[in-house]
Amino acid sequence: MLCQLRWRSNNEQVCPKCGVKHKAYFISTRKQWRCKHCKHTFSITSGTIFANHKLPLQTYLFAIALFVNAVKGISACQLSRDLNVQYKTAFTLAHKIRESLMVQRELFPLSGEVHIDGTYVHSAPRPKNKKSERVDRRLKAHANPNKRAVLVMRERYSEQETSSNPQLVGAKKTITFPILSENTETVKKLATAYIEPNSRIHADENSAYDELIVNYNLQRVNHQREYRSDDGITNNLAESYFARFKRMYYGQVHKMSNIYLDNYANEIAYREDTRKLDNLTLFNDVINKCLNTSSDNDWKGYWQGHHRQVERLVM
Repeated sequence: MLCQLRWRSNNEQVCPKCGVKHKAYFISTRKQWRCKHCKHTFSITSGTIFANHKLPLQTYLFAIALFVNAVKGISACQLSRDLNVQYKTAFTLAHKIRESLMVQRELFPLSGEVHIDGTYVHSAPRPKNKKSERVDRRLKAHANPNKRAVLVMRERYSEQETSSNPQLVGAKKTITFPILSENTETVKKLATAYIEPNSRIHADENSAYDELIVNYNLQRVNHQREYRSDDGITNNLAESYFARFKRMYYGQVHKMSNIYLDNYANEIAYREDTRKLDNLTLFNDVINKCLNTSSDNDWKGYWQGHHRQVERLVM
């Protein structure tokens, strides 16, 4: 099964060193192959995020099954209990899976009806114990310096797709980006790059989206007055993403580092886009992404001090 998912063949393998696809010599006692061209010895996990693994392969498959089944995400503490491994092992394993989803995501431009909105994280730090020492966090000077926003863009299934298959309703494709704040420059930059011109964009009353009217059919709903405008305009696709994202934030992981905020946001985008698929299809898809993600990533040697140094922010 793993050979088919990684190499699209049960009889031929691709050498991770020279890249030649052929029927390599199988060393049955070591469960490895030897390339006939460069003599490199490799296994099913060589060159992937699971390269140089210490745990049995079944443990990684079980972890993926747990990850897939957790519709609101899964914490490292829960994963460590279910797998009976240390917290450090579960932490890096969960993030390796998130990293594979991030690396393998598709960023083709959205079209048709697209809902766009942003939500803030780390916006409310713990107040001081004494009321006299507390400050007004609404003021920019007292704002949390770790405050970040997640911008989401979601394309809706077209009427033709829904009429041909009634199950194809709601959001079709989701793209997320961590940003410093909702501002005109960042929103315009991302919309230009990832939304096709003349698409119909649904947004709320935030002034950051005002300039989108130049290149798009901009439809607005004022959330200060209503959830749905009189002519049927909503931003519900974006709001439904935030609902699941906040449930993972508050109910599962509880804490998200800004350094890896993009991975957390993209995980929920993946769960939203695959919400109608069965667990077996999701299981195979996540394994395929993991086996096609290079071992050269931020989580190789994490507990030896190899950490990502900068945030993946869109400025």
